Amino acid sequence: MAKKAKQPKEDDSMEAKEREMEEEFEQVQEEQEEEKVEKVDVKDESLASLPGVGAATVEKLEQAGYTDFLSIAVASSADLAEKIGMTAAASRKIIAAARSKLNMGFESGEVLLEKRKNVKRISVPSEAVNGLLAGGFETGAITEVFGQYGSSKTQIAHQLCVSCQPDGGSAVYIDTENTFRPERIVQMATALGLEPNEALRKIKVARAFNSDHQMLLAEKVEDLVKDKDANVKVVIVDSLTAHFRAEFVGRGTLADRQQKLNRHMHVLAKIASNYNVCVLVTNQVMSKPDQFFGDPTEAIGGHVVGHNSTFRIYLRRGKKGSRVAKLIDSPNLPDAEAAFMITEDGVKDL
Repeated sequence: MAKKAKQPKEDDSMEAKEREMEEEFEQVQEEQEEEKVEKVDVKDESLASLPGVGAATVEKLEQAGYTDFLSIAVASSADLAEKIGMTAAASRKIIAAARSKLNMGFESGEVLLEKRKNVKRISVPSEAVNGLLAGGFETGAITEVFGQYGSSKTQIAHQLCVSCQPDGGSAVYIDTENTFRPERIVQMATALGLEPNEALRKIKVARAFNSDHQMLLAEKVEDLVKDKDANVKVVIVDSLTAHFRAEFVGRGTLADRQQKLNRHMHVLAKIASNYNVCVLVTNQVMSKPDQFFGDPTEAIGGHVVGHNSTFRIYLRRGKKGSRVAKLIDSPNLPDAEAAFMITEDGVKDL
């Protein structure tokens, strides 16, 4: 009888041990599942979470300047494939995945209006010019100024390099015609009450010696703009078409020139949009001999430059040494003119 009474106690202890083991096993499983979830979340935040992207590809992407999902999402499949050394199909797949992570789709006008509040305007010391542009040169856009020699295109470029600095900004200047003059910056900075040497330190200048070098410098501008300490607010290309005009001569090279120019403008547009930077390009002009009425002056670059520029301003000489700026294209502002003067202190009202 004693043995029979003892058996249930042993069974109960065995069941208790089994329950304990099961509970321990379930606890371990839960911990492992939590670790898996954490690992997936961390992975989803890195470039390695994109399809077909391993450690080696991540390194190539970062070396090529694709350091986040946004830079990949706005890239073209051809550029990505060329820089990373992959097929076009693979690059399209990576770009599509990056866009899905950023939820890049349609947005309401209300949301876009809210985003427009981040747009800044860089004013110059001329109320007439500022009024022409509803307060100043807009960030997040490309502004093209074109005109004949001596129409003050470079003077406005210099002025923007200085005018962005009172709010803590800095500028990048791509010089294609050897027109940048630090002495002019000193004069304009002194007029605005800025320390001249400090103003010069906040302007990064690079001389472009041909169109390929110019395009390469534009791509490297993004590295400077990414530096939050630099706080780049203005990017200048002076002038946009000088090298393209000199290197591509004749109708037979027109298609190649326009394709390269279009690609160059797209790089600048991406910088302006992604980093909320004011991009100013100066442009040369040509005369149309077959035009008998009106001003025969026309900007170089044709429709490629015209369509890629958000604002287009035509500069010409006025009376008694004045200059006239005419806004000829804008998505939201009416055509208008503004007269101003170029003095030792910079751009001024009459």
